[in-house]
Amino acid sequence: MSSNPSLMPDLARSARADSATPDALPDAAAPTAPRAPGNGRTLPGTVASALRERIIQGEFPPGSRLNERALCDLLGVSRTPMREAFRVLAAEGLVQIEPNRGAQVVALSEANIREAFEVIGGLEAMSCRLACERATDLEIAEIRALTYEMMASHARHDLPTYFNTNREIHERISLASHNSLLKQLYDAQNARIQNLRFVSNENRQKWDLAMREHIEMAEALDARDADRLAGIMRQHLQRKCEAALKSLNPDAAPPPAQSSDSG
Repeated sequence: MSSNPSLMPDLARSARADSATPDALPDAAAPTAPRAPGNGRTLPGTVASALRERIIQGEFPPGSRLNERALCDLLGVSRTPMREAFRVLAAEGLVQIEPNRGAQVVALSEANIREAFEVIGGLEAMSCRLACERATDLEIAEIRALTYEMMASHARHDLPTYFNTNREIHERISLASHNSLLKQLYDAQNARIQNLRFVSNENRQKWDLAMREHIEMAEALDARDADRLAGIMRQHLQRKCEAALKSLNPDAAPPPAQSSDSG
């Protein structure tokens, strides 16, 4: 177990810019779903990834229709890979395709949101427990380093970079569980609520609290304290659920409080 001190005093020293850039989309589609240059993905997969990010970040809000022709022009592809990308996103629960009406971003109901966060909270709490048992020291060090990066983005008020790093931390914890079925279930459920996780940090007070919770998560993982880490994660996702419901309906009452995972 590492004896590293708290992350909080290192906030000022952790700031650095994120130099990552997204993969570029090719200019045109080929008829047999070719792989996109340099990233090993098929063209429909690359298009689906580009659309997924736009949905997550709110460019295409819930309920909005996806104009096929306009998106083909925007991404420089033909209709075939675009339609295949729509099918990929429909399988993930992000898009629904209606005959003669095209594709539309799924709008989750209040009940859908509650259920989704209950499920993802259970999956992530289980990942936390297994990660405390099975993660390598290197995996824990990498998650800790990502937490420093997230703290730097928070200090700069850089929400997009913060969110991308946040997402990678949750992904790394899931991977550190070393349970492929759990990871598969997590990926399937998480795709449906990524845009809600992004929106929930637009309130500065909630963002500050989420940052503190991530610091506590990194410290609990470093100590391999499964009970503490699972409990923080459940509370963290419960707050995300409350924020998501609030954004859906500002007058809605918050969901009933849930106890931390203690067993």
